[in-house]
Amino acid sequence: MQQELGNQPKELKRSMKSRHLFMLSIGGVIGTGLFLGSGYAIGEAGPAGSIVAYLVGGLLMYLVMVCLGELSVVMPVSGSFQAHTEKFIGPASGFMIGWTYWLSWAIYVGLEFIAAGLLMARWFPDVPIWVWCAVFTLLLFGINALTARGFAEMEYWFSAIKVLAVILFIVIGGAAVFGLIPIQGESPPFLSNFFGDGLFPMGFIGVFISMMTVVYSFMGSEIMGVAAGETEDPEKSIPKAIRSIIIRILLFYVLATFVLSAIVPWKEAGVLESPFVTVFDMIGIPYAADIMNFVILTAILSVGNTGLFACARILFSLSQSGHAPRSFGKVNKRGVPMNALIVSLAFALLSLLTSVVAEETLFVVLLAISGVGGLVTWMAIALAQYKFRKQYIASGAKLEDLKYKVPFFPLVPIACFIMCIGIVVFTAFDPTQRTSFYIGFGFVVACYVFYHFKFTRKATIETNSQQDKIGH
Repeated sequence: MQQELGNQPKELKRSMKSRHLFMLSIGGVIGTGLFLGSGYAIGEAGPAGSIVAYLVGGLLMYLVMVCLGELSVVMPVSGSFQAHTEKFIGPASGFMIGWTYWLSWAIYVGLEFIAAGLLMARWFPDVPIWVWCAVFTLLLFGINALTARGFAEMEYWFSAIKVLAVILFIVIGGAAVFGLIPIQGESPPFLSNFFGDGLFPMGFIGVFISMMTVVYSFMGSEIMGVAAGETEDPEKSIPKAIRSIIIRILLFYVLATFVLSAIVPWKEAGVLESPFVTVFDMIGIPYAADIMNFVILTAILSVGNTGLFACARILFSLSQSGHAPRSFGKVNKRGVPMNALIVSLAFALLSLLTSVVAEETLFVVLLAISGVGGLVTWMAIALAQYKFRKQYIASGAKLEDLKYKVPFFPLVPIACFIMCIGIVVFTAFDPTQRTSFYIGFGFVVACYVFYHFKFTRKATIETNSQQDKIGH
């Protein structure tokens, strides 16, 4: 069964190495969610509350990653969870996940171009933002139009810059917390910010509110599954990447949040543009704002780069299953699905325009769908792994033959699914996020309805027509 599931369209080339897979997943998670969103999480939940939120979010990410790991080792295809959902849950769900996830990333890629242009305005205020959007569009298209190996190598270095910046921040900031490095005009804070207003100044409701920011920060780790179809020796590289990713991401987020909370009062953290810049300024590092501007720019380009890669591969997978035009399934001699890449980039630019032309209508709708897409994908990964394992056992296959197994089955996929449901329920009851909930899940329902009329109903009519011909 495992050999059968591992079949992969021959056009894609397995040229990525395990180090690329590792950095690709880290790059998808360490971005503006950490550099900008961490301040919001601290402001909503307080010092200890934000750390608890990141620990709980990290647990959920771990559950998702091990479920995806088992599926990706058994079935290492470029469509990843879209293909897994289609095979183990059903074609309609595979259709929904593929298009929802593609749309999510395509929208984010467009937003990253705007964000990158705004950051460049700090250094070049006289250059129109659209010029920088055009420059970065060409840059990311050029990177993705290379071989998968070329894309992965560039993303490796993008991610390396972010990782190095976070490590330096934790080391320098941690030294400042305990007085090893002086803070300008202030005595060492030690842990005073943690106990001044209490560990949970907003109560546990603050933890729940910040959970949405935290979980969305961790979304992007599932890119590992998309890249698995073009990775050398996925049976070894995927488990290795999962073990490394979980530990490092949690350390980066938890330690960085600890340092931020210790130096910046929690009431101020939520209103800062970037608490990282504030900390570097307080320590007296020269050109702190410019340094972090460069790091955040790198983070934005990294996320855009990864998102464009994911869009092209998901569209390729949808084409393979007949849920997108066949032309999206064609690849060039370098193994790149060029048609899928061009269409994904074109839609990203279109969504970019809606942020200016139709900001109050279409742009809000697209953003809501994008936010829901990642959470629905995580739910599908957990359910697909659960159903795969049930089918695997029912077929009489041995668990020892699985190269990578989810521990404590079925507890892990069930816990993962329930935690995601919990976040969905809280979103529905949060007035600030209710509109996004209705729009996002409305799109999910619309996908199923469209699938029914486009594919299921059409297949039923064709079957009945054939039977009538046979009867005559």
